[in-house]
Parts: sequence; C-alpha cells; structure tokens
Amino acid sequence: MSELVRRYYAAFNAQDWEDMLDCLTEDVLHDINQGGRERGIEAFRAFLARMERSYRERVEDLVVMASADGHRASAEFTIHGAYLASDSGMPRADGQSYVLPVGAFFAIREGKISRVTNYYNLENWLAQVRTPLRE
Repeated sequence: MSELVRRYYAAFNAQDWEDMLDCLTEDVLHDINQGGRERGIEAFRAFLARMERSYRERVEDLVVMASADGHRASAEFTIHGAYLASDSGMPRADGQSYVLPVGAFFAIREGKISRVTNYYNLENWLAQVRTPLRE
C-alpha cells in the first residue's frame, strides 16, 4: 500500500486533484490538523479547492511506512509552501513561505485510502507566516 500513498503525494505535488481523489474511497474520512473530521469525497474536493486558493505546497523528503496486512500506512515528509491568499481564521497572507515537518496516517480499504489524518505543528506554521507584511 505504500505505492498508493506515494501516488497520492505524487498527485498532490503535480496538483492533479482528480488523480489524488481517485486514490480515495467515496466515504473517505479526513481528519484535518487541529480541526474537524470531514466525510466523503466531495468534502475532500472542497477542502482541496480551499487549499488551492490559499496555499501552494510541495511534499519533499517523503518516507512511507505500511503495515504488513496493508490496512494502515503512515508518511513523514517536509512540506514546502507559500501562503498566497488569506484563509479563514488565519493570519493575513502576503506570499509568506514556510517549511514544516508533517506526519500523516492512512487507513486503506479495498485498494483505496479510506481515512487521511494529518498532523503538523500549527504554532510553528503561525510563527513562520506572522512575519511583517510588505508595505
């Protein structure tokens, strides 16, 4: 199942949202970092649209681990990003760049990802994007 997770992140880096969504089950659960849980591929599609509007990100240094039974996987990577447009409840965007270590956990069912859970240090991200804004 590590190939599935690698495909998911390759699609993410290519901004190929349809291929990324094709890796997911219709009823996928998405646990957002320090946020709520969303259910379903359409909710995930809406999340990607929100992310695309406000952020440009790339996964680097990807390491994927999978359980022997193929039902669980995890990934550790570094996200390199730019904060392009202000996101609701977040500081004002001005193209700030950031680099964050991220951990992600997956449940796999019938060859597709049925749960995505992401973790990163939100305070670290906030400290990076709260730089003085350009005049």
